[in-house]
Amino acid sequence: MDTFKKLKQFYWPYRKYFFWSLFSLLFVTVISVAYPVVLQITIDDVIRGEQYNLIPYICIAFIGLMMIKGIATYFHQYLGEYFGISAVYTLRDELYKKLQRLPFRYYDNAKTGDLMSRLTADVEGFRFFLALGFSELIRITLLIVISLSVMFYYSVPLALVTMAAMPFLAVVVYRFDRKVHPAFRKIRKSFGKLNTRVQENISGMNTVKSLSREDFEVDRFLNRSEDYRTKFITTSNIWSRYFPLMEFIGNVSVVALLAYGGYLVINDGLQLGELVAFFQLVWLVLGPLMNFGFVINLFSQSKASGERLLEILEAEEDIQEKSNPIIQDRLKGHVTFKDVTLTYTEDDDSALKDISFDAPPGKTIGLIGATGSGKTSITQLITRFYEPEKGEVLVDEKPVQEYGLKTLRKNIGFVLQESFLFSTTIKENISYGNPDATLDDVIAAAKRAQAHDFIMDMPNGYDTLLGERGMGLSGGQKQRIAIARAILIDPAILVLDDATSAVDMETEFQIQKALQEVMEGRTTFIIAHRISSLKHADEILVLEDGEVVERGVHDDLLINGGPYQRIYDIQYQDKEKILNTANF
Repeated sequence: MDTFKKLKQFYWPYRKYFFWSLFSLLFVTVISVAYPVVLQITIDDVIRGEQYNLIPYICIAFIGLMMIKGIATYFHQYLGEYFGISAVYTLRDELYKKLQRLPFRYYDNAKTGDLMSRLTADVEGFRFFLALGFSELIRITLLIVISLSVMFYYSVPLALVTMAAMPFLAVVVYRFDRKVHPAFRKIRKSFGKLNTRVQENISGMNTVKSLSREDFEVDRFLNRSEDYRTKFITTSNIWSRYFPLMEFIGNVSVVALLAYGGYLVINDGLQLGELVAFFQLVWLVLGPLMNFGFVINLFSQSKASGERLLEILEAEEDIQEKSNPIIQDRLKGHVTFKDVTLTYTEDDDSALKDISFDAPPGKTIGLIGATGSGKTSITQLITRFYEPEKGEVLVDEKPVQEYGLKTLRKNIGFVLQESFLFSTTIKENISYGNPDATLDDVIAAAKRAQAHDFIMDMPNGYDTLLGERGMGLSGGQKQRIAIARAILIDPAILVLDDATSAVDMETEFQIQKALQEVMEGRTTFIIAHRISSLKHADEILVLEDGEVVERGVHDDLLINGGPYQRIYDIQYQDKEKILNTANF
C-alpha cells in the first residue's frame, strides 16, 4: 500500500464522498444478506409451518428492501465515482504542473508518448480503482463477514465444514497477486513504448515519406505491438491458470455443504429452509472470494499505474528558486560568465569548459562553431535551463540563482532554430509571451519582424488558425512569427539561435535590417552558422568542443588565420568558385 500512501494527498481531501459511499454500501450489503433469510422464513415458517398470514408482510418487507437497496446503490455508485474523478482531477492537475516545473535535463531522456500514456491511461487506471476497487474490497469484506455470521447462527458445524477449503482459496489468491502485479507493470511499460512509437511516427511523417520508410515504420510499430500483445497474453495466461483453480476450490466447498447439510436435514439437525439459505449464503462468501481476483487485478493495475505516476511526481527538480528571490519587471541585461563549465551527464564530456566573457547592456555577442561546440549551451545557462558544474553566470552582476525564474526568463527573448507554433491563431501565437498585448502591439511586432505582409495575405489575417506545429506556413514564415513573438515581450536579453537559417538571402537581409533596430539597447546573443548573420557583432566567440578558441570582432578575426577565417573561406571563397564555374 506504499504507493497509495504516497498518493494519499490527492484522494484524502475527498474522503467524505468515499465514506458516504461506504455508508450506502453497508445498506446494500446487509439487504443482500437479508434475501436468503427471507427465503428461509418463507420455506420454514410459511410453507412448512403453514403460516400463510405472513405472506403479505413478507411481500411488503421484500419490496421495501428492494427500494432501499436501489436508492442505496445509486448513492454508493454516484458518490464512489465522484470520489474517484475528483481525486484524479487533482492528481492530473499536479502532474501537469510538475511537468511544467521539471528541468530540461528530465526531458532529455523522457519519451513524449510514454508521458502521454502516464497522463491518460495510468491516471485512468488509478481512478478506476479509487472509484470501484476500494469500495469493492470493502464490499467483499462486509459480505463475507455478515454472511459467515448468519451461517454460524444457523449451524456452527456446517459453517466449519463449508469453510474448510477457504484457507486453500486464500493461498491461491495470494499467489495470484504475487504473479499478476509484475505482469501488469510490464503491460503498462509496453503500452507507454507503443504510444511513443506512434507519436514519433506521426511527428516525423514528412521524413518517413520523403525517405520512403513507411514499411520500416510499420515493422517497428508491429514489433512494439507484438511486445504489448505478448505481455497481455502472458497476463491472460496467469488469469486462465488461477481462476479455474479458485472456482474448483469453491465448488469443493459447495459439495461439502450439500453432503453434510443434507445429512443434517435428514437427521433433523437443520431445517430445509436453513439449508437453502445456507446454500445462498455460501455463494455470497465464495463469489466475493473468487471475485477477489478481480479486485487484485484492479489493485495491481492501479498500483502499477500509481508507481509510474510517482516517477513523475518524485522526479528531482534540480532548478530551484531561492526562498526570497529577486522579483522585478525589468533587468538591464548585463551578462557575465566566469569560468563556467557545464556537463549534461556524468558519463559525457563537458559541453562547456571554463567559459568567460562579459556582455554589457546593449552589446551583441556572436557565437559560431561546429554543431555540438557549445553555442546553445551558453544561452541555456543564462535562463537556468541547466545549472553549471563550475563557475558563475551573472545577470546585472548578480548570480542567476538569485532571481525568480519568471523574472529571469521574462527578460530573455528566444528565437530558436526550430520555431514552435501552437495550434491557434497567428495573433495568439505572437502574443503568447505577452497575452495582454493589444492587436496594434501585435501588428507592430509583426512589421518589425517582416511578417505583417504575408500575414495579411492569409484568409483571416491575424485571426487565421494555424495547423499543428504551424502547419501551412513555410519555415521562413514560422521563424518570422517567432521573431515577432520575441519582440513583443520586449526582452532585455535577446537570443537568436540560428534564427534566419530557414529563410532566403533576401528575407534574411530584411530581417537582419529589422533586427538592428530591435537589438538596439538589448544584450543580444546571435548563434549562427552563417558569418553574414553575426559579422556586425561587438564580439564574436568561436567555439570548438566547448571551449572558446578565438574571440574578437569580424575584421580582426579574418586576419588571424584561425578557425574563424577557415569558416569564412569555406562560406565565401568556395561560393565564389561555384559561381565562377556556373558562369563558365
